[in-house]
Amino acid sequence: MFPRVAFILSVSLTAFVLVFAGALDARESAPAAAAQEVVKLPEQLLQENCQTCHDLRPIQTAAKSADEWRSTIIMMIEENGAEVAEEDIEPLVRYLTLNHGPVPDAPGKEILLNTCTRCHDLQRIKIGRRSSEEWEETLIAMLNEGAPLSEVEFVTVHGYLSRYFGVD
Repeated sequence: MFPRVAFILSVSLTAFVLVFAGALDARESAPAAAAQEVVKLPEQLLQENCQTCHDLRPIQTAAKSADEWRSTIIMMIEENGAEVAEEDIEPLVRYLTLNHGPVPDAPGKEILLNTCTRCHDLQRIKIGRRSSEEWEETLIAMLNEGAPLSEVEFVTVHGYLSRYFGVD
């Protein structure tokens, strides 16, 4: 009978240790989980700080530099009462510059900003390096998807994309 009691005590003690160790792990990881919740993704910052007053269109068509985005955010805070936490400004500036940042000022820029950004952010266009022929194929595909480009706009934006976002 003694071996049976020893076995039961051994199993019980093992179960207790495993449960206690699991409780410690959960308690130790809780602050880490709470800390992760505090860090917001840039998209969340954009949604919470910018899209409460306006939609994305003014952002998608702005194509500003980091300094220009920073100035815009500060102006929105000071003049429009936007509630952006100090620690959120720089991550928001980095996100806006990367995804809605500057593009070369040349014929075709306005078409890019007013037509292409209806469906694509600037980062997608900037990293989508293509040859002139590939840009032509892409633009034809976009026409087939309903992009509102006239023949003149097609030629202009094709030249712009090929020159500034072509393959090296």
